[in-house]
Formats: sequence, structure tokens, C-alpha cells
Amino acid sequence: MRAVVVTELSGPGGMTLQDIPEPAAEGLVLIDVKASGVCFPDLLISYGKYQLGPELPFVPGAEVAGVVVSAPADSGFEPGHRVLAASQVGGYAERVAVLPAQVLPIPSILNFDEAASLIVNYQTMEFALERRARLRAGETVVVLGAAGGVGTSTIQLAKAHGARVIAVVRRDGADDFLRELGADDVVRLEDGWGARVRELTGGRGAQIVVDPVGGDAFDEAVRVLAPEGRLVVIGFAGGAISEVKVNRVLFRNISIVGAAWGEFIRTEPNALEEVHAALVRHVERGLRPVVTSRYPLEQAADALRDLEAGLVLGKAVLVQD
Repeated sequence: MRAVVVTELSGPGGMTLQDIPEPAAEGLVLIDVKASGVCFPDLLISYGKYQLGPELPFVPGAEVAGVVVSAPADSGFEPGHRVLAASQVGGYAERVAVLPAQVLPIPSILNFDEAASLIVNYQTMEFALERRARLRAGETVVVLGAAGGVGTSTIQLAKAHGARVIAVVRRDGADDFLRELGADDVVRLEDGWGARVRELTGGRGAQIVVDPVGGDAFDEAVRVLAPEGRLVVIGFAGGAISEVKVNRVLFRNISIVGAAWGEFIRTEPNALEEVHAALVRHVERGLRPVVTSRYPLEQAADALRDLEAGLVLGKAVLVQD
């Protein structure tokens, strides 16, 4: 089968398209991959900077959607079932073998591209907003890095939960796109975004800030929180891991929480089905995952380069016939 193989930890340039044997599938669900999500963990793992560090050579790809080829008798899956799966690695291939616990049915109204997008970003952000941030209807959510995959999924899910959304964006040309997704206000990162958030909230600040960026944006995110506000740390796409003086947390009565979804489901595996059920309800009410960029499997390195350069608006996927 064809697969994208990382042979050196130098980023997208260290991967090539190769013919390799199909994965062993005993005790696993073997999936004929139709779409693979392109996500930030895939980029990090290509540099050897992700917490999951498989030995070289390996096939990257954390999320897939496709059709079951074979499955254990007691798995609940049968050949022909449309499924999505958190593959962690191995997803940039024509076939992948995944533990049954990591496989979920695709909602009937979603296509494979949309289903592959539902995993890393939407599962993470449903968990982050509902369980970690304790989002309540009517609260204001500020979304940093709003034009990327995490940002767009956050906008949609926050609106689905009845929140007001302020999108903070660096890139040009994204304002209309973000408003179409549901953002109530769009603020430029370079234009004193913190002051603008305080202005838009009548000086009180936001109840929730979602930060997948880190770095300098983190410090301002702490400042714009309202009393009892929650800053949700999703990642460090900006490269720098931030620090905070805890006296600011104490005296302002704010919370800083992490949302490491992959780690959480390793310790609380039942949460996967709970979050998936919540996402299915959102989909049934009209939410559709945003896929704006599609690449063939052989252009996986290009897709990751575009992601790294900030050229992907929303979500990118690798598609196969």
C-alpha cells in the first residue's frame, strides 16, 4: 500500500511517499482510509517535538475516516461500516489498523472529509469548552488563533453552546469567513486586541479565553479575563511555552486550565464516546466541520508546510479515492 513515511525528523521535508506492507490487524480494526486530517500534532511529530515519539521510520497521521475492511468479532464493527478513528500515527496511508476503542461511527450526514476533521480539533474543543472551561450559555469566549483548525472548531462549538464569540486573528482576509462561522466580533491581533476585548465587553473582560498559541498572547489573555474567568490552554503553536505569576491567578480569582484531550482519554476512556455523542448532537442540529483545503496523499508534505506557514484557513485533509 502507499503511505507517507517519515525517515528523518526534519519536518515535512523528511517524509516521502513509499510502498509499504499493510499493517498487521490482529485484534484491530483495519480501515480503508478515505480521508486523513492534517493537524498540528502531525507537524510536531515530523520534527520529533511531540510527546508521542515513534521510532524511525514511521507513518504519521493522527486522525482518519474511512471504511472498515476487517474487525474483531466483538468490536461492534463490520466490513463496510463508515468510521472515523484517532489513529495517533499511521493515518497518512491507504490503510491503517486501529484499536477498536479508538474507532467511532461516522454520523450519516457527514462525508469522509468532514468526518476526518471531527476528531482532533472538534473532540478537543468540545472537551475543552464543556468539561474544562465549564462554558455556560451567554458567556463571552475569546478565541486566539481563530482562523486555524482549533480556532474555527472553537467558534462553531462555542456558538452551539450559546456563547458570544470574539475571534482574534493575525492573518488578512479571514474576517468574513470567521463571521460566517458565527463569530460575533473579529479583532486583529496586532491592533491591541486585549484593549479591544475589554471595550467589547464593557470593561469587564471575557469569561473564557481559548489559547492554542501561547507566547506573548498568553500574557494578554490573562489580563482580559473577567473575575472567575477561565483561560484554557490548548497548545503552543507560537512556539514558546508561557509562564504565569500565580499571584495574578489568586488575587484576580481566575483559573488557568489545560485541555490535553489525548492524554485525558488515556486515563478516562469512556469520555471518548461521551464527547462523540455530544458532537453528533451538534451535527444533527446543523454543525458541519469546516474543510477548506484538500490535498492528495502524495502532497502530504505540502499540506504540512502550508499548515506551518499559516496558509490553511480552517481545516486541511488528505483525500483518497
